[in-house]
Amino acid sequence: MKLTEIEDHMTQTVEATQRNFNTIRTGRANTQLLDRITVEYYGAETPLKGVANISTPDATTILIQPYDKNSMGAIEKAITLSDIGLTPNNDGANIRLNIPPLTSDRRKELVKQVGKLAEEGRVGIRNIRRDAIESVRKQEKKHDLSEDESRDLQEQIQKMTDKYNQEIDKILAAKEKDITTI
Repeated sequence: MKLTEIEDHMTQTVEATQRNFNTIRTGRANTQLLDRITVEYYGAETPLKGVANISTPDATTILIQPYDKNSMGAIEKAITLSDIGLTPNNDGANIRLNIPPLTSDRRKELVKQVGKLAEEGRVGIRNIRRDAIESVRKQEKKHDLSEDESRDLQEQIQKMTDKYNQEIDKILAAKEKDITTI
């Protein structure tokens, strides 16, 4: 495994963690809250973005405009069954999601949820490190690398691991601040 490949994998892990953070609501309306929601549409699980236009007309409302009016029931059902904790309001043509202000208890729950997502990202980084170091050790056993080269590579991999864990910590701190700011 090359160092550039390892770095790419770690970058992808950080980006995935950031995308997961984006699906957790703060106090403001954000269309990314609905990224994980899929709708049963003509027998197939389809991302909500594939069956409706999603926008935020103001800071506390998400507006969902289905392309096919027959899919409104399925969209409402998918939102209700999801873990976002919002109740859809159907006016016959559109579905509105009103984002209530967060209570202090809900903010604490969201901070815990974000912490779990960050830990999943860190575990992903550590797994990449473990696999890379195993690969380096195997090369050393085959005598493809000297002990010094192996040690240097392992140190570089550890430095990369530390760097990407710090990136996860930075985005975690930013998200926690976003959640706790009223």
